[in-house]
Amino acid sequence: MRAQQADPVELRDVHEAFAKSVEDPAVAPAEIAALFDGLLPDLRLALVRSLDRGEQRSLYRKVEGFAPVALVDLVPPGRADLEEVRHLGLNTLPAFRVFEKRFCRLSGEDACEPDSLAGYNFQTMSPVTGPGYFVAVDDADRREVLVDYRRLPTNKPASWPEIRSNERGLAQFVYGFMVDRLRRVSEHVTIGSAARKGRDMGSYFVLTRSD
Repeated sequence: MRAQQADPVELRDVHEAFAKSVEDPAVAPAEIAALFDGLLPDLRLALVRSLDRGEQRSLYRKVEGFAPVALVDLVPPGRADLEEVRHLGLNTLPAFRVFEKRFCRLSGEDACEPDSLAGYNFQTMSPVTGPGYFVAVDDADRREVLVDYRRLPTNKPASWPEIRSNERGLAQFVYGFMVDRLRRVSEHVTIGSAARKGRDMGSYFVLTRSD
């Protein structure tokens, strides 16, 4: 999946439709979900990676309480244990905005009701900042997913980088003491917000699952 494969005119049109919908109180979150669900994968990724900070913030607020997202939406039950599932996205940080969150289900977890997932962040500066490992868990009360960088997985796929602490070196300034909250946008798309030591950072990111 590469954003540059999407037709620029088509992307412009669908982005304009999204921008109007996300700011219109009369437009329900289900309509935005239908917009994303109706796109081919390349155009969906291009739209995801075209959203600016204001659009991501509005989307995060718009979909609050809309529909549940759970660990099985991030790693579907049909995927094998330790099989990597890529979620391609864009964040609102000043740099290194294009990135991926890569998830897997560890061996021994129930494929339909896992207790947790392992994962890490993939971006161009990972060799410097560290891979940003995390453990993802369901937030059953809010029907959302928490991505907890304070916890490190106990295992990983062989192809993934070495598990490293997020509280030492440069990693502590990027991932240290952080927990992301994920909300559902559509079947493939989620929107997240980051908090450090329990305080919202005003930083967002949007992801689309690569099937």
